[in-house]
Parts: sequence; structure tokens; C-alpha cells
Amino acid sequence: MKAAPPHPESLRLEPQLEPPLASLLRAPAFLHSLVDALGSPLNVVLPERLAENVERFRAVHRRHSLSGQVFFAHKANRSSALVRRLAATGAGIDVASLGELQHALGAGFAPDRIVATGPKDPEFRWLAALSGVTVGVDGQGELAELAALVRGRGLARLRVLLRLSGFEAASGITVRSRQSRFGTSVKALDGLLDELERHKDVVEPVGVAYHLDTTSLDEKAIALEGCLRAMDALRRRWGDRPGPSGHAGKGGARAWAVDIGGGFGANYLADADDWDRYTTALTHAVLGRRPPLTWRGHGYGLRVENGTLRGALSLYPAHRPLSGAAYLDALLSRPAAALGGRPLGTLLLENLYDLYSEPGRALVDQCGLSLARVLEVRRTEAGERIVRLAMTAGDVALEEHGVLMDPVLVPRDGTPPDAAHAGPDVEPSAVEPSAVYLTGSLCLEADLITRRTVFLARLPRPGDLLAFANTAGYCMDFSATSAQRQPVARKAAAWEEGGSWRWCLDEQYWPISPSGGLQA
Repeated sequence: MKAAPPHPESLRLEPQLEPPLASLLRAPAFLHSLVDALGSPLNVVLPERLAENVERFRAVHRRHSLSGQVFFAHKANRSSALVRRLAATGAGIDVASLGELQHALGAGFAPDRIVATGPKDPEFRWLAALSGVTVGVDGQGELAELAALVRGRGLARLRVLLRLSGFEAASGITVRSRQSRFGTSVKALDGLLDELERHKDVVEPVGVAYHLDTTSLDEKAIALEGCLRAMDALRRRWGDRPGPSGHAGKGGARAWAVDIGGGFGANYLADADDWDRYTTALTHAVLGRRPPLTWRGHGYGLRVENGTLRGALSLYPAHRPLSGAAYLDALLSRPAAALGGRPLGTLLLENLYDLYSEPGRALVDQCGLSLARVLEVRRTEAGERIVRLAMTAGDVALEEHGVLMDPVLVPRDGTPPDAAHAGPDVEPSAVEPSAVYLTGSLCLEADLITRRTVFLARLPRPGDLLAFANTAGYCMDFSATSAQRQPVARKAAAWEEGGSWRWCLDEQYWPISPSGGLQA
């Protein structure tokens, strides 16, 4: 049997672990009991951490003296427990489908705490209009369809947010926000406002919105500046007619809202140096200057052509020193070069605009983990160590979302693995620090939990668990399927009470204690 190429160093990518997630991972017997009861894979969510994250965003609002609302982007996680706990915080929710809207209403959200965004089928539009939630519209066609629905059914006037895109810096600097297939270009704003005027009897503008798929503060700042200019145009058209907010503004008009979408991000790794070290080593591996670090030479967007490195890493920046509520604070503190150089938050305040945001990943940061039981440990003919898990790549879609992060080993009996249990194809020396590939349970070559080599402090053995931390944002169930009739992961909610961990099935969780009061 060929020996695996030696690796000159261990390139660990240790996850960032904060309370209560860190405490949960220090309870191996509890985690094993959950998987024994509910099967592998298993998702565990932490509703109380969600409430803490909401408060972090609200603290930024207070710091900048801004009113408004934080709307959780529901698509980040399907959990009932998280949505019900969110309802108890007074925060809002952003729904992007009929099912999500039904879920939000059933979890206790009043219509004035719901925004409906994204592409909408007729049933989604109908329930949104009937229930009276605020609807984000992408263009004139959608606005006209909503107006016809409201008028034809004799429904109450509908609140709408005008979603815009295609922003450009107005100060002559050659910076643009990236192109999006959603929203109306700011160049076509006049036509959208014309359509709004045609239907003023049945629709009422809340304000304007944007949503950019980027981590760039520069692009977000340009979009927010563009929205402030668009609000000027909207107010000129709409005059001093009352808006939906309860704050008196200039000329008797009420404050309107600017919705800045999501994209505040999460920090997945504990150490920036680990991330720099790994990405540098990956680049050297693609160039052939060190042993391979990925399955069959996968380059994560990098490639070599005629000895020259091409492409760009298509990875999420796993270590982000500025993310979540801190990212929002930085955006609001950023000077608006084209609007007098004052901070963007100050301009929102001076105009008495409400600030809306729609964080997804950032609000469920540290809110859960995904557990998988180790089924088999073996070597391939080429010498690679394979750890096969009782899950599929869709159950923990870290690779799909470009998030590189090591799992946490949770031994079955709390003791280190030993050669006697490592499997017949693994030599005794494999109980030392090991480089492995993690594969899924599907009979597909592509069912790789990781395309990269994962460096573990010790080799797992069958029956152990691997815990993938911080997967509640898009990586937990966004891509899960029941291919080959494999069941998708069940979900449980967990919380600490009286110094010990308690749990229930996700769908059975409500934010009340056994005595009937709200949980602490």
C-alpha cells in the first residue's frame, strides 16, 4: 500500500466557539445521547443565542440614535425553534416564500413585523397582500400585479418597499456596486415612481431597499448613498403624505425606511493566522510547490496555466474580524463622500429615516451545530485516509457555501481513539495527528463532506461524533435532500437550565418555561 504524502505542517482551521455553543461542545455525553435518540446526522439549534444576536444589532441602532427594525432572513434556517424565539424578541422576519410566510405567521409574528422579499408566485403574493405584510417589489411589473390584486380583492392598502440595484458612486470615483438580477436599476427609478403614482390608491411606499451579495463595505456604502438620493426623489413625488412609521419628519411627513438588506457576515475561525497560513499553503499546493491539500487537485477557484497561477479563491472569508453587528456599525460610521462627508448613520438620522436590515447568517451566528457519527476509517489505494460519516454533503453544506472550518471530535467514551478501534485498513501510527478526507454516506464519488484535507489532532474511530460548529446560517439545512431515500437531518433545540443541558424536538420548542413563563 502506498503511503500518503507527508505534510510538513498541520494546517488546522479551528472554529470560533462562543457561549453557549462552546459549553455545549463540552458536554459529549449529552451530544451522544441526542444522536443515539434522534439519529445521525442531527442538527442542534440554540435559540437563546439568537436573542443575544438581535440585541447586538439593536445596540448599534441605539449607538447611532436610529429607529427601525431588524428582520431575520428566514431562508438562512428552517428551524421553528429559532423563529419562535425570534418572535418573542420583538424583532422582525424577512420571508421569501409562501411556506416561510405561513411559518412566520404561525410562530407569532404580526404582519407589521414581516417583510416579504424575493421572487413571488401568485399564492405568495395573495397571502402577503391579504395578511397585510410589507412587500419588497423588484420592478414595475410586480408592482402592477400587486396593485391589481389589492384592487380586485378590495384589500387594505398595501405597504411596499422599492428594491433598487445598479448603484454608482456619484463623486466621480470609479466604484460601482456589483450587478444583481434583483431590483430596479436606479437609472430606471423615475419609471418605477411613475408606476407607484398610478397605483397610489392601493399601495403605500414604506421606502427603498437594496440587497447586495458582497462583503465589500465600499459597495454597501455606495448603495446606501444611492438609496438616500432615491429617498429624496420618492419624497418629492410623494409629498407630505403620511408614511407608515410613527415618527414625525420634515414638512409634516412621517419617517420612511431605508432597508439595507443583509450580508453582514459571520466569523467562523478562531485565528486569522490559521486562515492566512492555510490559503497560502493552498496556493503553493496548486502551484505544485508542496504536497496536495485537496481531493484530486481541487483548487477552490485557483488553477495553473503554463506555470502561471490563474483564477481567484471562491471561498467565504472564514476569518472576518469585522462581521455581524460590528459590520453594521462600521457601515453607518462610514463618511458619505458624495453627500457632504458626514457618516451614513448621521444622514439617516437627520432625515428621520428608519433603518431596516435583513441579516441571515449574522443573526444565527453561533446558534447551532451539525453532528455526524463516524461509520468507517480506512485508506485508499493512493494512501489517503478516508473518514466516512453518517451524513451527506447536503446535510452540512460548508463546501457548497465556501466555508472552510474543522469539525470538533467528540469521542464516544471520552477517551482518545486507539489503533484497536481504528479499522483494519489503518495502521497503529494513525492514532497520531492525522490528515483525512471526510466523505458522506451516498454512493457517489462527489459526496465529499470536505474536498480539502482536514487536519485532526487524532484519528476518529467508528462511533465517535464529528461536530461541525456554527452551521445554523445556510450550512445546516439549506441544501439538504433525501437522495437515495436517506433521511435528512432531524433538528433539536437545546438550552442550559440549572447547570445542565435540556432539549426538545425543534418543532416542539416554544420560548416558555415548563411553568408557562418566558424562558430567561
